[in-house]
Amino acid sequence: MFWKSENGQLIRSLGNLKNHLEEKRNELLFATNGGMYKEDRSPVGLFIQNGFILSPIDTSTGIGNYYLKPNGVFYITRTGSAGISTTANFKFNSKIKDATQSGPMLVIEGTIHPSFIKASTNLNIRSGVGILADGKVVFVLSKQPVNFYSLAEYFINLGCRNALYLDGFVSRTYLPEKNWKQTDGDFGVIIGVLDHER
Repeated sequence: MFWKSENGQLIRSLGNLKNHLEEKRNELLFATNGGMYKEDRSPVGLFIQNGFILSPIDTSTGIGNYYLKPNGVFYITRTGSAGISTTANFKFNSKIKDATQSGPMLVIEGTIHPSFIKASTNLNIRSGVGILADGKVVFVLSKQPVNFYSLAEYFINLGCRNALYLDGFVSRTYLPEKNWKQTDGDFGVIIGVLDHER
């Protein structure tokens, strides 16, 4: 997970992340917006990078998608395994390397978020992350506007017991393997998969 470069500069876009990694001789294989952010591009809620808490967890109530409880945390451990937890159940420990908080949860232990309505006309481009039955991570970004229920249902059909909403129409995806090369954007946290220098 990325937010700032080593000298404190905001990375902001998928293209900037790609260039930043190439300078270190790392190839960017995939990237997407890692959740919601404030006007200064700082993360909304918890952000952990390399084991350091750079933004504290947010357990408050408010208005908007992020606060449609339960919201949750997507995290990666130092051994490379991944998990999604509701905010209420998340416990930080030394095994967690990276984490980002977002909301709402889409799927909670195999069940669609109770506030979602199947026939909702609240349509938008939406993105999320889920954990498959074998522990692998799956990212989804809709190419057409969808409601929350449809996005959650998609994750369930993939076999995910837990999935978390990341963001809406501002989200971008970089996946050159599928000729999907959106390198623009102006984000806070970015999630990337890279091929380290061999």
